[in-house]
Amino acid sequence: MTRAAWLLFVAVLSAQEPPAKFGTTVVINSGLRGDIYFLHSDTKWLPDFRKMKPKGTIYTSSLNIPPQNFKEGFPGVTKRFEWFAIVYTGRLWIANPGDYRFVLTSDDGAKLWVDDRLAIDNDGIHWAMDASNRVTLTAGIHSLRVAYFQGPRQEVALILKVAGPGQRLHIFNTDEFKPPDDWK
Repeated sequence: MTRAAWLLFVAVLSAQEPPAKFGTTVVINSGLRGDIYFLHSDTKWLPDFRKMKPKGTIYTSSLNIPPQNFKEGFPGVTKRFEWFAIVYTGRLWIANPGDYRFVLTSDDGAKLWVDDRLAIDNDGIHWAMDASNRVTLTAGIHSLRVAYFQGPRQEVALILKVAGPGQRLHIFNTDEFKPPDDWK
């Protein structure tokens, strides 16, 4: 797809749907916690976040930011719309063990870890691009981490999809992966 066609696609998509958000400052206990970091303007890959201090925190139950123009920044946290990173962490309850297919779409770089094992590497500066992998999950609680960075302005994208055993691919949502009420 040419750059002109891509920009037209983003403009049409932006005009049809309200802008998606990376999260809110309102705590979602069973959701994903996203720590926001500021990056240097020469960043080309996800940095080592252990050496950095977050500038704010947001919360969400899903990662569903389709390719779009992003100028708003993070309400209540910062107005930054380029050269930032977010590291989302959370837990998921697997009731049906088996192979789970994950698809991570990002503009720019992103990585997915399940149980501290790298499952998808979609890093680097690039247009919205998909990367996918299958992960075998046992029944019970698992950790999930998605690291994302946005380089130069203005288009952004971050979508995490999942398909469990016998399921179609759909947007990952922590509400679907909550432990049962009687689990201790």
